[in-house]
Amino acid sequence: MATLKEFLKTDRFASCSGVELLEVKPGYAKARMEVKERHLNGGGVCQGGALFTLADLTFAAVANSHQKLTLSVTATITFLRAVRQGYVYAEAIELFNHHRIPFIEVRLTDEQGELVAIFTSSGYRKETDLPVEGLE
Repeated sequence: MATLKEFLKTDRFASCSGVELLEVKPGYAKARMEVKERHLNGGGVCQGGALFTLADLTFAAVANSHQKLTLSVTATITFLRAVRQGYVYAEAIELFNHHRIPFIEVRLTDEQGELVAIFTSSGYRKETDLPVEGLE
């Protein structure tokens, strides 16, 4: 049986985008994505959808860290700083762990630790057990 970290690698879109999950604990996760040429928009900066994907997978790690299938219900992202290259890190914490509707914040930072974006999302936790054994 796979761990949650391995299970989330089956997210094909996040995987093709280059999102790498670094750490998963109950209520916490950290991930990164290296911004490459393929991530750049017409203005030469990282496309917002790529940053959203990084934040969304990190949200998924936290939301599912209780090993019940949890899907996003709402998501908001505020872009604060452009990124042209290098790694972007996402750090997610569960601000409210309701048995059905968790609320999670994800902060995206660049290699210098500068805040790039803030993502917040609520989820819906189903009664479905995830086919995982452990988190890491």
